[in-house]
Order: sequence, then C-alpha cells, then structure tokens
Amino acid sequence: MGFYQGTSTSSSEDYSDYNESKVKSILRKMFWQLGLSCVFPARLRRISSKNQSQADILNSNGGNKNLEHNKAWLLAESGGCGAELTNADPQSVHSSFRFSFCSQVELESLNMNSSTAATVLMVNLDNGMTESRAKELKWRRIESLERSISPVANTLIRFSYGEILSATRNFSKGRVLGRGALSCVFRGKVGVLRTAVAIKKLDKEDKEAAKAFCRELMIASSLHNPNVVPLVGFCIDPEEGLFLVYKFVSGGSLERHLHGKKKKGVKGGSSLPWSVRYKVAIGIAEAIAYLHNGTERCVVHRDIKPSNILLSSKKIAKLCDFGLATWTSAPSVPFLCKTVKGTFGYLAPEYFQHGKVSDKTDVYAFGVVLLELITGRKPIEARRPPGEENLVLWAKPLLQKGKGAIEELLDPRLKCTLKNSDKIAQMIEAAASCITNEESRRPGIGEVVAILKGEESPVVSKRKKSGFLGNGCVIDCYSHLQQTNSEMRSHLALAMLGVSEFEDDDNFFCR
Repeated sequence: MGFYQGTSTSSSEDYSDYNESKVKSILRKMFWQLGLSCVFPARLRRISSKNQSQADILNSNGGNKNLEHNKAWLLAESGGCGAELTNADPQSVHSSFRFSFCSQVELESLNMNSSTAATVLMVNLDNGMTESRAKELKWRRIESLERSISPVANTLIRFSYGEILSATRNFSKGRVLGRGALSCVFRGKVGVLRTAVAIKKLDKEDKEAAKAFCRELMIASSLHNPNVVPLVGFCIDPEEGLFLVYKFVSGGSLERHLHGKKKKGVKGGSSLPWSVRYKVAIGIAEAIAYLHNGTERCVVHRDIKPSNILLSSKKIAKLCDFGLATWTSAPSVPFLCKTVKGTFGYLAPEYFQHGKVSDKTDVYAFGVVLLELITGRKPIEARRPPGEENLVLWAKPLLQKGKGAIEELLDPRLKCTLKNSDKIAQMIEAAASCITNEESRRPGIGEVVAILKGEESPVVSKRKKSGFLGNGCVIDCYSHLQQTNSEMRSHLALAMLGVSEFEDDDNFFCR
C-alpha cells in the first residue's frame, strides 16, 4: 500500500519528558546511593538491621492505594544470608547485590524473612494524572496540531468522524484498499454526490502519528499535477485519531497489473501491454520531475514503487502515498536521516547503508520500477533460480548489451517489434542510468525523462560519456559492478532477509 516531517505537539512532549526525567532522577539517586553503600557498608547494615516489617515498608508509601502503579527496586539482597552482608569485605559487597523490578503487590508475595537483608526503594510511577488532566493534554495536542496545519487547512475539506465512519461503512474489511506499517487505506464515498475517495487511517496508538499526519498533509496539499493523486481533505478527531482523504483512482495499482495473480480461465497474454507500460514510465518520470523541480521546495518521495503508482480508467499513471515524503533544501543537496524507511528492493545504496537522502534516492527507486516494467519481475523473488533472485543484480550485466539485451530482459508476455524496439531500448538505457550505485553518477530525473523520450538534452550531452557507449549500450562504471562472488552472496543474503514471509506483501518496510 502506499498512501508523513511536521511540527511536534510540544505540550504533550514536555509533559512526557517531565515524567521521564523525574523517574530518571530517582533512579540516578538510587544508583548514587548504591555506590555510597559499597563504600560505606555500615549505612547499608543499619538500614538492613532495622527489622522493619514488610507492611511498614509498604505502608510508608501510602498504604495499598494504587499498589500496581508503585514499583519497587530491591537494591541489595544477600540471598537469605544477612550475616554475609554484614561481614563482607567492603570491596565485595556490591557483588552480592541482586536487582529486580516488581510491583508492590508482587513485593508482598516475596515472603522475605528476618534473615534476608534487603534494601527496598519504592518508586511511585503513578503520574497521578486525573481524567480531566488527560483530557486537557489531549486537547492541547489537538490545538498544537491545528496550529501546525493552519496555513493549508482552509484549502482542504474538513470531514467529521461521522462522515468518515459512514463513508467506510464502519471501516468494513471489504473496503480495505491496502495496509501500511502504521496505516490502513479504505475506499469510501463522501458528500451529496457520493464522490469516491481513498481514506487513510493513521494508527492512533503510534506516538509519531501527529508528526506523520502533519508532514503528509502539508506536503500532499502543496502538490498539483495530473500525475499525482490529489489530497481532498482530512479529519482530526481527539478520540478516534487522524485521517487523510485522497481522490480515489479506479484503475488499480501498477503492482496489481504487473504482479497480480492471473484470473482463472485466462491463459497467456498480459493485462498491461507495452504501450501502456511506456506511457506509465513517462507519466511517473514526469511526476517525480515535478516533485523535484516543479514545486517551491524539492520533495523527495522516498517510497517509489508499483504499489504506490495508480492507474486511472484511461491508464494515466498517478503517484500516491506521501507518508514517507520529505522536503530537501534543493535537488541534489543530500541530507542524513536517522531512520531508514522505505521498501526493500527499492532503496538506493547510499540511503540504505548511510541514511543519505536526496532526489537521487527517488531516481534509483524509479530505475527499479523501470526494470519491473521491462521484465515483469519483482525486485526480490526467492523462487527464482540462483543468481536471479535480486532483479538489479541479475539485470546489470545484461544492461551493458543495450539493444542486444532486449530478448533476455523483456517480459516473456510481451513481443518486441520494429515499432516498439526503440522505446524498449530507451527504457533499458534509462533504467541502467538510474540504478547506478554511485549517487554522483546517477542522472537527475530531468535527464531520465529525456532518455525515455529519446531526446538529446543539453544536460545529457554535457555529462561524462564514459558510461554510455552509444546504441543504447550502458555500462555502470561504479566499482560495485565488479563485486566478488562473496560480496554478491552477502548482498543477496541481505536482500533475501525476511523475503519468504513478506514476499507477497506490498507493505514490507525496512524500519
């Protein structure tokens, strides 16, 4: 599935940080005191020899009220031999400590006898938040979110939760269009005219949901291109969560057309002829060019793949799902991200290995999509013969042949004719340039569009030609092409990680 950087909800985070720092402070004091007890065991002995009953210890923390919320650290325990603790060498006392973390109720059931020397520190983790306080914090989060999206909120339709519920028929399973790592998309109809929409429901339990919602809404609302699925509206409900409403595209995903299971009774042939594949390649390349160069700020999609490419009834390709999209300062100006997110098989080497993000991240992923359009294969397939499981690694040596590789690369469901051979060669050349491992040698999306259309762009002509040998022949000069067998096996092992479980799942995310 496909269909998130925004402003944080500062008030809730401040409150959460306060509680966290409070507990950390207590624990730091605990370990500091523990350190002193190792140096001055007499103090520890005095505490242990008070023979205070367990009930006295528990009652000192306020009786039995909210016992499950009150946690106890057993700081020092001699395993039932109190004398050992008393007579122990000061330098070795710490070695007899055993730490445990339990609820106050569990502590009562430990049956510690008088011979057990133990120091108990009660830590009250009940934040004492009343229902009214919880509601107040929830509304403060909503207010913060509202302020963050206010610049664009008036350009979109605001739906009520009731409308969302009605449109999806109470989120009926039959209305599910796809599932993501932290979201689910439902088909629905809204308004008097019953307009078809795709409703993205974010996981309300996800702590990052508000940030993701804000980022996606801000980015998607700024995009206006015929090859990009438009954002229609949104819904913010304090109790039920956050929702984004996109226009519904009726033709299904490219993933389904390329890799969907064949219908019973249908033999041979392809549901997606070459003319449509070429049209899709041009359409998505132009959509990516718009993201990178046609908006006020460069947008990097970060999740270009067939399941995020939808086809209209007229087979016009439309890019969707901006859940991982982010802004960059300018095209070809990379930045580092802390968490690598995306779908394995489409991640550029510099992004997967180092978290380096730029417009070239999308170019690499688009190259993999081009290979899928050419070959009809998935990026990773465990069922393929040895050496063919990874589409990019399998295809790279063949791409060197240019037009000579058409027969080996082309989807067996398609036929190469004189009419389409040039366009196939152009797509092969574009794919080869996109999947170059070295980011600096990878072309910008504008150059890729020119290659696909068979145009000689001034920018292309100025590029170093060492990788282009004419007649559609492309060589990846980056050293990774010369991988040793052991390196290939390592790369393949990494690529195949978890494939058996997720192979048929559109929503396999590397987190």
